[in-house]
Amino acid sequence: MKTILTSIAAGSLLAALAMAQAPSYSVADLGPVGGTPGQAFYVAPNGLVAGAAAAQDGAMKAMLWYKKLKMDIGKPGLGGANTVAFSVNGTGQAVGEAETSALDPKGEDFCGFKALGLPSAGNSCLPFLWQNGAMTAMPTLGGNNGAVNQINKNGEMAGLAETATPDPTCPAPQVLQFKPVMWASGKIHELVTLDGDRDGAAFAINDNGQVAGASGQCSAFNSSILENLQPLHALLWQGDNVTDLGNLGGSGKGFGNLALNLNNQGQVVGQSDLSGDASFHAFLWTKQAGIEDLGTLTGDVNSVALGINDTGEIVGLSLDANFGPHPYLWQNGVMTNLNSLIPANSPLYLLLACSINSSGEIVGLAVNSSGEAHGYLATPGSK
Repeated sequence: MKTILTSIAAGSLLAALAMAQAPSYSVADLGPVGGTPGQAFYVAPNGLVAGAAAAQDGAMKAMLWYKKLKMDIGKPGLGGANTVAFSVNGTGQAVGEAETSALDPKGEDFCGFKALGLPSAGNSCLPFLWQNGAMTAMPTLGGNNGAVNQINKNGEMAGLAETATPDPTCPAPQVLQFKPVMWASGKIHELVTLDGDRDGAAFAINDNGQVAGASGQCSAFNSSILENLQPLHALLWQGDNVTDLGNLGGSGKGFGNLALNLNNQGQVVGQSDLSGDASFHAFLWTKQAGIEDLGTLTGDVNSVALGINDTGEIVGLSLDANFGPHPYLWQNGVMTNLNSLIPANSPLYLLLACSINSSGEIVGLAVNSSGEAHGYLATPGSK
């Protein structure tokens, strides 16, 4: 009994120390962003932020923010109505997806702009690189659509691209198969999927060229990950080698098993279905320890890890039984609601923590007192 009580006391002390070390944050309002997918998606090491915000006509426009500056990089884009920037590096290279001026020849809605209720003529949607004021379409694998999800400091990019091969398992309007890919020096390289998985997507790339993502089955547009994918296997690629990161007991046929981000130490975060596929939890994977369940905030039932920096701090989303969202910071083994770390009189209530950089800056989605969706940048103060 003494041993048990001592262990409990020691555990409580460690938890208290970890909580005491959690930073307090000031919050900068990046302005209104409209509906999905409008938000701040990624913060680079130098504080440059990439995301999207709705224009007056309701179309979504790729945006960059730096301190109080805001730039629409979706004009003229690739000629279509909607653009989204998912990532940016420290040199100002931004990547994402953009509608073109041409109707999709297969009638697809690959980037989900119609599914999300945005004004769209049904045009094709291509992966892009924006730099020096110009947006350039990146090559696909022979299909009509694709998207870049992240870029590293070397200009290497990770995402997904259609092939020219129809996938008979795809529900309408999706027709073509799509694969996880990376681009380097303007050239596309297909990444392998696990045996039996027809489709896949790469979500992140670190400065060492390691890529995190998932493979699985073609599905109806998934508004949670903004892809037409049912992710069954969370994956890590190193060159032509792929590692199945495992799962937390689920098959992936519920909410999915997928790797969403990684740092330069090769630590990977994402989400995995639990046994029975009725709920899902955030995970951290390391080469030394394998996959670890990060749990949820107290009282919640689901969670996902969206970002990790090089010191191992993790941000993401914890959800209650009604899918009410609570953003969190995971640090030293403790998950803390991010709203408890910002000033009590903050004009914004934070909903989602999407990315964290090496300085501890966090970006994501919030609402103001009127319920209007805004992007935010949270900057740590004293620790």
